[in-house]
Amino acid sequence: MAKTPMPEPGRRQTAFEWLDERLGLTTIWKTIFDRAVPETNWFYTFGSATLILCMLQGITGMLLTIYYVPSPDHAYDSINYIMNDVTLGWLIRGMHHWGATLLVVVIFLHMLKAFFVGAYKWPREITWLTGGVLLLLVLVMGFSGYLLPWNQKSYWATAVGTSVIGAVPVVGQTLMKIARGGTEIGAVTLARFYGLHIWWIPIMVLGVIGVHMYLIIRIGITHPPERDE
Repeated sequence: MAKTPMPEPGRRQTAFEWLDERLGLTTIWKTIFDRAVPETNWFYTFGSATLILCMLQGITGMLLTIYYVPSPDHAYDSINYIMNDVTLGWLIRGMHHWGATLLVVVIFLHMLKAFFVGAYKWPREITWLTGGVLLLLVLVMGFSGYLLPWNQKSYWATAVGTSVIGAVPVVGQTLMKIARGGTEIGAVTLARFYGLHIWWIPIMVLGVIGVHMYLIIRIGITHPPERDE
């Protein structure tokens, strides 16, 4: 009796197997997404929420750069154009503006949760430190972005913020001049904050997030403490 021939794998399956053999897609999936984790609660979603908000800020920020002009003569007008004339521009800018505030709140709650469950202890000290660095970078990004609308509120808030930097003993005035690009807030300050906001800080954030995620995958997360712990 003739055997029934086995059906040949489909093109998708063949393509996936070809890629999997060369890229290890199945191993990556099992290592990153299908790994075992301890039983947790809703407080453990702050980390994922922080990552999603970072992605949202990146996407909305890239969309805003299409129309934003980083110069004292056109910055304010470009914001008005985004808000009033660009299709859904008001929504994109609102998501970016309020997303920045929400990101600071969520990452702070994430750090607070990590502290209470003892995630700063062995062997997760570096995971905790990279989380602290991310919090500082997010604060710097928020501060640098606050000047970009170039209105009275953002101008004077930046003046106060950079004056605080200038109050640091010994090196304060030098740091303030570096931040402002001179003694006063002007075109150089705006250009410097814009470059810091869209290039330098995001690159550092991506690098630190990569290290942070690697440590979480390698070491794992801390389970919620028991009542007697």
